[in-house]
Amino acid sequence: MCGIVGYTGSKQAAPILLDGLEKLEYRGYDSAGIAIFDGKNINIKKATGKLKVLHELTHGGAVMPGKSGIGHTRWATHGVPSENNAHPHYNADKTIAVVHNGIIENYIKLKKRLEDRGYVFTSDTDTEVIAHLLDYYYKGDPIDAAIKVMHRVEGSYALGIIYADIPGKVFAVRKDSPLIVGKGADENFIASDVPALLKYTRDVCYINNEEIVELSEDDIIFYNTDGEKIEKEFSYIDWDADAAEKGGYEHFMLKEMNEEPKTVHDTLMPRIKGDSIVIDELTLSAEEINKIRQIHIVACGSAYHTGMTAKYIFEEMARIPVTVDVASEFRYRDPILYPEDLVIIISQSGETADSLEALRSVKKQGILTLAIVNVVGSSIAREADQVMYTNAGPEIAVATTKAYSAQLIALYLLSIHFSKARGLVSDEEVKLFIRDLKKLPDQIELLLHNEENIQRFANRYIAAKDVFFMGRGIDYAISLEGSLKLKEISYIHSEAYAAGELKHGTISLIEEGTLVAAVLTQEKLFKKTISNMVEVKTRGAFVLAVTNEGNTEIEKAADYVIYIPETNHYFTNSLAIIPLQLFSYYVAVGRGCDVDKPRNLAKSVTVE
Repeated sequence: MCGIVGYTGSKQAAPILLDGLEKLEYRGYDSAGIAIFDGKNINIKKATGKLKVLHELTHGGAVMPGKSGIGHTRWATHGVPSENNAHPHYNADKTIAVVHNGIIENYIKLKKRLEDRGYVFTSDTDTEVIAHLLDYYYKGDPIDAAIKVMHRVEGSYALGIIYADIPGKVFAVRKDSPLIVGKGADENFIASDVPALLKYTRDVCYINNEEIVELSEDDIIFYNTDGEKIEKEFSYIDWDADAAEKGGYEHFMLKEMNEEPKTVHDTLMPRIKGDSIVIDELTLSAEEINKIRQIHIVACGSAYHTGMTAKYIFEEMARIPVTVDVASEFRYRDPILYPEDLVIIISQSGETADSLEALRSVKKQGILTLAIVNVVGSSIAREADQVMYTNAGPEIAVATTKAYSAQLIALYLLSIHFSKARGLVSDEEVKLFIRDLKKLPDQIELLLHNEENIQRFANRYIAAKDVFFMGRGIDYAISLEGSLKLKEISYIHSEAYAAGELKHGTISLIEEGTLVAAVLTQEKLFKKTISNMVEVKTRGAFVLAVTNEGNTEIEKAADYVIYIPETNHYFTNSLAIIPLQLFSYYVAVGRGCDVDKPRNLAKSVTVE
């Protein structure tokens, strides 16, 4: 949610800030603004709506000269989307400008105290409190002022700050909301996420909680909350810069779907050594794996659905009990955890607020944690005991596709690794698993080549009001993700059900022509699910089926069938999800929806 970019250096700041904000559009926003120091004054331009409005207002930044500044894309929380509520925010005499991601939980109390001291508020935001607090505490030392503000403010925040009387410097503060520093040649940056900086630098440092950063053209200084200078290490980001561009595709989502074969290959192959699976980054011994009493998988959205798939695999293959929780529920239900348990946190960004807080609550209890994340050096990656990276590269579209596929691969590998350590799979079985895993990239490519047929089918359901997905076991987990993809980008009401649950109420919603998508990839469950398909079809449903090659019996119960190539039954999600992603994409395109930036959604959800 929201995006921050800051720049100081030898070049004009405004065009760089606008470019960086454009790379962060996937985070979701409803207004945008930039603040530039021109050598004498801090000038601010803000606009509601898409970033192109601000771009046109500033003529691409040309009308705002200056070599240092901060920019922001805002997703409204406190106060409606408006130019007045957009960031950056000034203090009263316009000598301090602030951008803020996060939520200030005690802003009402702080606002009242400031008003009692004569401060006048001009917006409805919690962020304006920060600008006035900085004004109140600033006596010439920006680090001291930042520390005092941090001691008064409760909640989450990433701040970018500039002062009119400190030319050429940008300050940043972070607590529970992601913020990184980029180091360039005669220029330095802050940003909410890596894509904003890829064009300018690959050397980045992740700001830890309650740290302060001072940037100038040729220096970066980090401080703790005692005002002491601290040393930090920079990481090199080896993502291909072109991966953050559309590359000729109409949408990032379509591009990223077509990158799934490479993503699967890149996540898979570094962990396959001959006939063995070797996960070098994990330090768990076979003895420690055998002591695991239960696995708790904690995630949000699509990552939660990969966890649902993993539950079936871990329990059947590794014989370890597994619970899967939505992170926001896990945090507050006071789960029963034992010292021998393992908690797996799954997050594409590694900054998902609820998942991060769940991780922290578990670590306080001394429970072993393992993170599956895409972003190197992200908060969840740094704070977990063990980390396994998915090599998906930057994913820009809000609706995840390739990151979802990469998470599945990581979980497959982890399941096999644990099963082998527990003596439950033989060397020969591991060879067969590896054989089928290696086939997945080419099989996904084959399914992507069927996009024209899926597009023609999708065009029939552009005006659909309700769509239902169903499956059993792993097929239920696939259905959950298929349903989520459709609803989040096309705005069609869609639900997924364990197939046996349809008759417990939901079947009453089936009308003539209602689309029901049935997923059947688990051979032992074919007959049961086919009977559910017949139930809905006799009530007027049009049945779309996704199933394995050779399961021709299904054609008697389905109106339209999509076949997936043969693979091990544990790995079918990686194939069955592809036509469902394509279907959702083409329905959304046909409805004229903004596929990459669906309304009200954000790529990285960093507030509760």
